[in-house]
Amino acid sequence: MALSKIEKRNRIRHRIRKTVSGTNERPRLAVYRSNKEIYAQLIDDVAGKTLASASSRDKDITVEGSKQEVAFAVGKSIAEKAAQAGIETIAFDRGGYLYHGRVKSLADGAREGGLKF
Repeated sequence: MALSKIEKRNRIRHRIRKTVSGTNERPRLAVYRSNKEIYAQLIDDVAGKTLASASSRDKDITVEGSKQEVAFAVGKSIAEKAAQAGIETIAFDRGGYLYHGRVKSLADGAREGGLKF
């Protein structure tokens, strides 16, 4: 029996989460992508806390254009919030999505904002 698209993504997601974990010094940048929006969170897995978050639904994201341009702006926004929290390096968790398109744009925006992967 063939796996559905969601089941495949969840398998990949669990495989990634086995190795990628966030700490207070080096939190995990988790990405979630829906059809319309994109969300990013900096997570300390040891304490089980979200340190910062950004999404395309935030009021400070005013970019008009393609979904990739919006994702780039979200990446820059999460990088600014990380800098305010004193975070420089992160572990990137692509959440089972392929590293291209909107996920890659978000990562590029975060890198341009000053985060080190």
